[in-house]
Amino acid sequence: MKITEFQEKLLQKAMDAGFKEAEVFYEKAESFQCMIFEGEIDSYETSVDGGLSLRGLYNGKMGYAYTEKIDEDSISFLIDNAKANAELLDEDDGTDIFDGSSEYTNYQSYSEELANVQIPEKISLIKSIEEKIRAYDPRIVTLDYCGLQDFSGEQSLANSKGLSLTEKKNGLIIFVSTVVKDGEEMKTGSFRKMTRDFQSLAADEIAKEAAEEALSNLGEKSIPSGKYPIIMRHNAAAALLSTFTPIFSAENAQKDQSLLKGKVGTQIASNFVTLLNDPFHSEALSGSSFDGEGVATKKQAIISSGTLETLLHNRKSAKLEGCETTGNAHKPSYKSTLSIAPQNLHIATGQRTLDDLLVSVSEGILITGLSGLHSGANTISGDFSVEATGFHVKEGKIASPVKQMTIAGNFYELMKDIEETCKDLYFLPDGYGSPTLLVKELSVTVD
Repeated sequence: MKITEFQEKLLQKAMDAGFKEAEVFYEKAESFQCMIFEGEIDSYETSVDGGLSLRGLYNGKMGYAYTEKIDEDSISFLIDNAKANAELLDEDDGTDIFDGSSEYTNYQSYSEELANVQIPEKISLIKSIEEKIRAYDPRIVTLDYCGLQDFSGEQSLANSKGLSLTEKKNGLIIFVSTVVKDGEEMKTGSFRKMTRDFQSLAADEIAKEAAEEALSNLGEKSIPSGKYPIIMRHNAAAALLSTFTPIFSAENAQKDQSLLKGKVGTQIASNFVTLLNDPFHSEALSGSSFDGEGVATKKQAIISSGTLETLLHNRKSAKLEGCETTGNAHKPSYKSTLSIAPQNLHIATGQRTLDDLLVSVSEGILITGLSGLHSGANTISGDFSVEATGFHVKEGKIASPVKQMTIAGNFYELMKDIEETCKDLYFLPDGYGSPTLLVKELSVTVD
C-alpha cells in the first residue's frame, strides 16, 4: 500500500472510531557510512529506519501511537493505542490538530545529483583523502578515524482537516581525526566537511585542512591561569550555542527552566548579536518548510541587535502566551511527541575576519574546540565550565597552542560580552551555526 493511501485510510478509520480530528506523520531515513583505515575499508554500514505515528483528539484529549509496520493490521493497532493513550491523560491541555498555513516556502533540501553518486565513488573519495593526509607530513602517525556518511530521508504529514505535506532531504558529511607526533608530544585534530554538492569536494583541499588542523596543535605551552579576552572560533561557538539553545524555548520559560522568561522586548545581549532561526539557509543540511505540526516555517530574528524579539513557540506554548506560533514545533522522529526546537539557529555574521580579530588582541586565547559541554553546562543558570583546546594570542598573532585548559563563564553574560562577529559562518550537522566571536573575557584555567 502506498503511504498516501495508508494515511488516508488510517485517518478515515480513526474518524470512524470516534476521533474528533487526527493527524498521521510518516518518516523514512536511509544512511550509508564508510570508515577507512590504512587504505582499506574498516567498516561499512547501511541503514534504513522509518515508521508512522497517529495523533488524534479523542474524548477531548490528544492520544498518540506509532508503529514501524505500514500494513493493514497496523491501522487497528494505532487507533486502539492512541485511544488508550488519550484515556490515560488527566485533562484536556487545549491541543488540537492544525488546519494548515496559507502559504509554504518551496525549500529544496534534496539534491538529485548527490542521490545519483554511486557508493564506489564515495569510497574512492574517502580513500583518497586518507592517503593524502598520511602523505602530507612525516609527523602524521595515524588517523583515529576517517569516514564518510551520507543520508537521505523523507517525511510527510497529513491530517483530517485536509492538510497534506511532504518533503525530501539529503546530505553528505566527511569526518576525520588526525594523530600527529613530534618527539614525545602527541596531539590530535578533528575536521568535518558537510555538503549536498559532491562535485565540490576536493581530496587535496580536505586533506590539507585536516592535516593542518592537527599539526597546528603541536608545540603546546603553558600560560598563567586567569581571565583573558577570548576569540571563539566558529565551530566552538556553534557548539556552545547548541548546548544552550533550550533557554530560547517558550515551553522551558513557561516551566521556569529559562532565565529568559518575561524578557521578550528587552536587551539580553550586546548590539553585535543577532540570532536567526533560518530553516532555508543554503549552508546547513537541516531545515524544513513545515514544522512538526504542519505550520509553515520562516526565517526570523530571535535576537535582533541584542534585543530578544521572541522565544521559540509551538502552537501549545503560543496559546498559553496569547501569541502566534513561530513554527518551531519539533518532532525528532515518528516515535516522538512534540516539543520545541529551532531550525538552523545561528548567530548572524559581521564584516571582520579571524585575522582582523587576532590583530585587535594584544593578549588573549583563541578557542578552537570544546568538549564535555553537556556535563559541564547548566542550561538553566547559564553557567559552564568545559575543557577547551586553543592557542595563546600575543601581540596580535598566534604564539603557541595552550596546554589542556578549562574555560568557565555564564552564557547569559557571554552574550552581553560579545564585541565582534566575523563573516566565517559555520554550521554543525544538527543545524546550529555561528561565525567566530570576540568575547570580552572568560576565566581560563591551564593544567
